[in-house]
Amino acid sequence: MVINEQIFIPDNELEWAFSRSGGPGGQNVNKVASRAQLRWHTQASTALEPAVMERLRMQQRNRITNDGDLLIASQQFRDQERNRADCVRSLCAMIEQATRQPRTRRPTRPSTGARLERLNEKRRRSDVKNRRRPPGED
Repeated sequence: MVINEQIFIPDNELEWAFSRSGGPGGQNVNKVASRAQLRWHTQASTALEPAVMERLRMQQRNRITNDGDLLIASQQFRDQERNRADCVRSLCAMIEQATRQPRTRRPTRPSTGARLERLNEKRRRSDVKNRRRPPGED
């Protein structure tokens, strides 16, 4: 399976399972296994660079099992092939997102105006609360 020019996942690394799905479809739902589930063993795969694989594991940690399998399921459509294509499309989107390296955050400081505004607001709130007190409680 080709993700982009640099990334290729061999078909033997992907496991497919099909089962009956819920949702619309009438009697067809009870007879046809249209739900597709894609299982990709990420720990054994060499398709991605280690940094990209680590980002993928962090971003999709809810979809990855304790064994290191990435699970993607689709039952959106009524036929198996479209659900299968939907799983592949989801996997491609996940990998594309993981290939983008996050920008490093540069620490910044609040501007002088923002700092002064914050202190002025604190003074205003303090004055409001002081005016609520009954006279002579100082």
